[in-house]
This record gives sequence, structure tokens and C-alpha cells, in this order.
Amino acid sequence: MKIHIITLFPNMFEPVLNTSMLLKAQQLKLVEYKLVNLRDFGIGKHKTVDDVPYGGGAGMVLKPEPVFEAVEMIRKTDKHSKVVMMSPRGRQYNQRLATKLSQEDGLIILCGHYEGFDERINDIVDYEISIGDYVLTGGEIPAMVLADSVTRLIPGVLGDDQSNKDESFSSGILEYPQYTRPETYKDKKVPEVLRSGDHAAISKWRKENALVKTKSNRPDLIDF
Repeated sequence: MKIHIITLFPNMFEPVLNTSMLLKAQQLKLVEYKLVNLRDFGIGKHKTVDDVPYGGGAGMVLKPEPVFEAVEMIRKTDKHSKVVMMSPRGRQYNQRLATKLSQEDGLIILCGHYEGFDERINDIVDYEISIGDYVLTGGEIPAMVLADSVTRLIPGVLGDDQSNKDESFSSGILEYPQYTRPETYKDKKVPEVLRSGDHAAISKWRKENALVKTKSNRPDLIDF
């Protein structure tokens, strides 16, 4: 999969995309990240990418021409890539949507700034996505979140594909509690069942405790 990211601040992405599982995914040639500087498509000698909003109001709005031209340039070689706009007005991002995006041929992620995008840019957008009910300075951090969550769902990236199935939200509820060595720490012991070797009992314990954790932290995920 190719993930193109159109941004005014490409340098923000280098440490994130070249670390941990995202680096591994590139080394395995399972994903390729392409950073596109929106300023390269700016207008005039000053490479202008924004302007004042019609009707007045605070701030600036990203102009349509640079964004359209950047997307058109990418689609000359990646015709089937879907355009994703990171925006606080978008649909709420979740694991189900991450899974859907991981199955696309490619993605073109638009990072917003200032007061957002000229509305006409939505004509070329396939997904308008928000990572939460809050506003950030720009779309770069949301784009990193999306790139990370999508990449780790690509088969082969994690090595053990069962890892994705057991994680929070993949099964519809939160993941069960996990323990590692030492067996006892600060007078707290690892549950006996996890040390029993009884796989049926362990599976039952994990399902029960996943529900307990979900009811405590995210009761909205459970249909009562």
C-alpha cells in the first residue's frame, strides 16, 4: 500500500514514519509513505496556499487550487488511491474504519491548517475523518494516528495476525488484562488461572475480564 500525505510540514513526519512498526512495514515493502509538500503547489512567487474567507471571519482558509493539483499529481501514478481529509467536522474514527482503510489500494491524506479547507475540496474527498471531539493546530498529528492505525492492520506488519484480532475494539470490546513477570510485585500476584496452563480456563477468564474492563471504562461499547 502507498500512503501519500499532503502537508505544509513534512518534517514533522520523519521521526514517526521511520520508527518502530512503521519502519518495519517499509523495510518489508508492505507500505510506502510519500510526503507531499503542499507549498510546492502554492500560487505565485510566494507559493500562497491560503486566503481570507468569503463572508469575513477570523483566520485563513486553505485554497482549492494547490490541493486539487497535489491530488491530481499523485493520481497520475496512483489512480485508485482514496482521498482522506483530516477534519474535526469528519466522521468519528474507529477501529472498524481503520480496518476498511487498510484494505484500500492506497490513501492520500490531506492535512488541514488554519480555519480548514475551502469547501469545494470535498468534491475529491472519499473520507472526511475526525480522530476526536477536539481541535488541534493542524491535521499532521491526526494523519500520523491514521497512518499508524492503518499500517499495523496490513497483513504481515505485526508478524502475528492474531495480535490484531485480540486487541481493544477489534472484537467490539476492550482487550483483556495482561500480565508478565515477575509473578509477584508489591504484594500483587498474577492471577492463578494465567499460570495454570489450562487454555480453556484462560480463554474463559480473558473473555470475562474483557467484559469487566469494558463495562468499567467504555460501557457504551456494550449492547445492554
